[in-house]
Amino acid sequence: MAIASEDDFQHSSNSTYRTIGSSLQADQEALLEKLLDHPPPGLQRPEDRFYGTYIIFFSLGIGSLLPWNFLVTAKEYWMFKLGNSSSPATGEDPEGSDILNYSESYLAVASTVPSMLCLVANFLLVNRVAVHIRVLSSLTVILAIFMVITALVKVDTSSWTRGFFAVTIVCMVILSGASTVFSSSIYGMTGSFPMRNSQALISGGAMGGTVSAVASLVDLAASSDVRDSALAFFLTATIFLVLCMGLYLLLSRLEYARYYMRPVLVARVFSGEQELPQDSPSVPLVASRFSDSHTPPLRPILKKTASLGFCVTYVFFITSLIYPAVCTNIESLNKDSGSLWTTKFFVPLTTFLLYNFADLCGRQLTAWIQVPGPNSKALPGFVLLRTCLIPLFVLCNYQPRVHLKTVVFQSDVYPALLSSLLGLSNGYLSTLALLYGPKIVPRELAEATGVVMSFYLCLGLTLGSACSTLLVHLI
Repeated sequence: MAIASEDDFQHSSNSTYRTIGSSLQADQEALLEKLLDHPPPGLQRPEDRFYGTYIIFFSLGIGSLLPWNFLVTAKEYWMFKLGNSSSPATGEDPEGSDILNYSESYLAVASTVPSMLCLVANFLLVNRVAVHIRVLSSLTVILAIFMVITALVKVDTSSWTRGFFAVTIVCMVILSGASTVFSSSIYGMTGSFPMRNSQALISGGAMGGTVSAVASLVDLAASSDVRDSALAFFLTATIFLVLCMGLYLLLSRLEYARYYMRPVLVARVFSGEQELPQDSPSVPLVASRFSDSHTPPLRPILKKTASLGFCVTYVFFITSLIYPAVCTNIESLNKDSGSLWTTKFFVPLTTFLLYNFADLCGRQLTAWIQVPGPNSKALPGFVLLRTCLIPLFVLCNYQPRVHLKTVVFQSDVYPALLSSLLGLSNGYLSTLALLYGPKIVPRELAEATGVVMSFYLCLGLTLGSACSTLLVHLI
């Protein structure tokens, strides 16, 4: 977890960003639209002592995606639970086989569709319900649902497998909605902080995937019983969610965090005209153009973030189209050898661990390198280039294959390399766009813009998850 010194950053009214070369002058201008944020007399900008705020946001980033990552990574557990839908008397039940073979796609759809509705609701609640209420209430719901999922691990569901799957889908829907409110609220809140705090939150999300992948491997190696492994696995996530709740309560006690969480009292003009400083004596006489409405203005946010929103949507569309539905069904070409590498540990290593670690590396790179900039046409170009990954994954040893019989890549190295490339490009490109979004708008729109950027993210996940089900059936 790389942490840069405050001296390496420059400040604008709604961002702290790393200085870059003169060749990127045009892109810097997008982040320099507003005046310097001079604190009122007697309120000096404090330091992030011991990097406490950075670490808390990094941890909250882990917690924001940890439940989903733990549920998706537990492939052996779902195969054990859902495999009981086959009837020994009549052979394989086609409906049960469908649930087992396409469970990743169903879970992906259940995790993304309700998120869209929750993001809309969260946008409408930005100025109506305080952010700490939204964060703590959503964390409480996530914790409660995850405890239910953990309790079901030791329950014998062999006689009601389809019912168990239905309960799991319902839990996933509620869990996804609450996680969306939590993550978008936290992300929106970091819009008022220096950019490195937003980067910490986003990188934390990738660390959550890496932690879940490592925990899965440890549990698989340490326990011969799938249920014991899954119980320890889910309990780890539950404990960390409790830790996240404590860390969020600690955040408001830090002087550095309180400084950036203070209310915005100044009228800002979206067109980029000059603003009055927050300590101006005439501030109380100026009515903010956004204060008479409980709902933030959507049109200027959409106009300002259109290009970045497309990048976020398309990056996550391609990613969720491939991961986890396609990735997790790519088998080792040497599976018949019976070794643990080609059977038990192949998918956890080549898919979950490599993808999540590469995703983490890509997101962490943005702490040092922020190229292309927010106005660059190269950013959408790189995003569109990721489309080539779809046929490359399909031509690996995906099983079962019904329509496309040919396997082009006759080596286990290819899925490992492709998973790494998918994760690295996803982490770097998506983080750049997500970092830029809340920084190119006035500060009082930062939280609402964060929610809108989360909506773009969720839109990409929803479209990709829906299309992944179709892609899997076409293969």
